[in-house]
Amino acid sequence: MKIHHIAIWVNDIEKVRNYYIKHFDASSNELYINQATGFSSYFLRFDSGCQIEIMHRIDIPKNLNDTLKQHLGYIHLAIEVTSEEKVDEKAKELSQAGYPILRGPRVTGDGYYEFETLDPEGNRLEIIYK
Repeated sequence: MKIHHIAIWVNDIEKVRNYYIKHFDASSNELYINQATGFSSYFLRFDSGCQIEIMHRIDIPKNLNDTLKQHLGYIHLAIEVTSEEKVDEKAKELSQAGYPILRGPRVTGDGYYEFETLDPEGNRLEIIYK
């Protein structure tokens, strides 16, 4: 068994799509739109085969969780890179692009070299190497 994709409701579907294409080399399908429901989505595919479906519909309410605090439920997406140097490079790239670096880069207790950040809509990401 393998996970096929992870889905995320987003407010600005084009901004989120461009973020993952620019900073994580994702590829994207064409925008799917269901005119009857107002639903739209993209599938973003990574070299590993993993996919994120970013979805938008105007009637989806905002998440009430504070994105800087931990809470129950899904909390982050971890993206693996090929070296500690790549972790450092990605942290610098995202910081210079205006995205917050919440913690790290650092070695964690379980042996990962990582940093934590937020995507354009406040979804928590870990960029890791082990």
